[in-house]
Amino acid sequence: MGNDRVVTAKLPERLVAQLDEIAARMERSKSWIIRQALEEWLAEERRRYELTLDALKSMDEGNVFTQEEVEEMAAELKRCGAAAKERTGSDSNKDGASQTG
Repeated sequence: MGNDRVVTAKLPERLVAQLDEIAARMERSKSWIIRQALEEWLAEERRRYELTLDALKSMDEGNVFTQEEVEEMAAELKRCGAAAKERTGSDSNKDGASQTG
């Protein structure tokens, strides 16, 4: 950690209180917890950005659906979901007896 830099940030009191509580419970420094959280957030943000770039590239390549196609797919998924519920008997309890309203 020879290349570490100190960064100052203003935080709402509620976050500081949560940070203090977690640091005490985990017996870790607040710096360690903030570093872990920031690393995870940055990785997730990088993943979202890459997904966005992939989606934009896919659109540029013409891989898109019309509104009508999306509505047809949604209706089909809804039909499949209803059919699956009927097959699995979602209206029965664990013993197989019907539920009454």
